[in-house]
Amino acid sequence: MKTILSRDSLETALTQRYATKRFDSSKVIPKDTWATLESSLVNTPSSYGIQPWKFIAITQDGIKKQLQPVCYNQPQVIEASHFVIFAFRTNMSHQDIDRLVDRIAFVRGVAQEELSGYRNMMYGSLDQKSESERNTWNSRQCYIALGQFMLAASLMGVDTCPMEGIIPSEVDRILGLNELGYTSVVACAAGYRSTQDATANFAKVRFLPEEVVILK
Repeated sequence: MKTILSRDSLETALTQRYATKRFDSSKVIPKDTWATLESSLVNTPSSYGIQPWKFIAITQDGIKKQLQPVCYNQPQVIEASHFVIFAFRTNMSHQDIDRLVDRIAFVRGVAQEELSGYRNMMYGSLDQKSESERNTWNSRQCYIALGQFMLAASLMGVDTCPMEGIIPSEVDRILGLNELGYTSVVACAAGYRSTQDATANFAKVRFLPEEVVILK
């Protein structure tokens, strides 16, 4: 694979990122920048490529105000330009796999018959899991998307704050997610840091590479 980003640029993006506590509500993510961040979500890798998620990007003040109380009144919910809810597919079935296979056949221009082995393999994997195991599996996929989204945001000069401090059942109720067959698991505020955010200048605290990375 060809290198498309300098090592220094990536290192800067990794080190300048922090969990932004206060956002400047007067600053909105430009449409073209958001389009790139949206692409980072769409292009997130997932197990089997099943993409068991929906990303609800909230920009409307009215909806943000409804969500803030069920996000423990955290200010990022209403201050950030975009408040993104990561939701995973519940009660996944063979129909979800069929939908993926249909998409593969269309995009790659191959016959459905050529994909029957892949389809049956996914059927078997899904059938071996209980409903609880399927939901746990799908929820984990959302965290892959979260990490990719935050890195992409930092590369684009956008600040983020990952937030597990939400009440999923209430978020689902407000956004009508259960009716769609999804449930929320984590959120991420995205926008631009406020000058009032005292944590912006805190030194990043990380253990040394040799303490967390085992190379054999």
